[in-house]
Amino acid sequence: MIKYLLFDLDNTLYSRNYGLEYNVSCRIMEFTAAFLGITPAEAKQQRKATIRQYGTSLEWLLMKGLTDVEAYFAAVHPKNEADSLPRDPQLRAFLLGIPIPKAILTNSPREHADLILDKLGISDIFTHIFDIRQCGFRGKPHRDFFDHALQTLGVDIADVLFIDDYPIYVEGFLAIGGNGILLDENNKHQNYPSPKIRELKEIVNFLPFSHAKTQRRRDRQDNK
Repeated sequence: MIKYLLFDLDNTLYSRNYGLEYNVSCRIMEFTAAFLGITPAEAKQQRKATIRQYGTSLEWLLMKGLTDVEAYFAAVHPKNEADSLPRDPQLRAFLLGIPIPKAILTNSPREHADLILDKLGISDIFTHIFDIRQCGFRGKPHRDFFDHALQTLGVDIADVLFIDDYPIYVEGFLAIGGNGILLDENNKHQNYPSPKIRELKEIVNFLPFSHAKTQRRRDRQDNK
């Protein structure tokens, strides 16, 4: 039985159509290009070739000799990065309607997570926020990052449902015996072989029947 929900943050708790994560990716490539002395297009191509070896661009750059991690975070996550993100009362109501504890697992720094959750109006809903700093900048899909979260939460992996929009991160959780769902909002990964949803509300179909039934009843009432 699912006893804990473990959520990715970006493009999972808000729509990728807001463009926030795309802008983050652009800033990462701009920083990478400047650091390596290449063009952003070359940086993107090099990063693409290393994505299976290094789960995050930061981890890759550390292997390339980056030492000023805080400069990287400052460049990638400016203070105004979430200005276009609105509060989401419906998301808040949906999450509160699921009587299962919830935590965040993100490859972003804590200050970014706090900013996004505050903008969405859901910062008080999660018991824990696991960020990229907590395991020596080794994030998803490394097993030690998942294990750290599970040990802190005090739950068995079989009792946790993990939701993320990156296939390799979900696959990493599945590979160690976990329950994982890919959130593929725009149906980009059509051949993905494991459980997949198009919108976050569909996770109720993977929860204990009583919880799913309660949430579907509330959704019907909201639509009247």
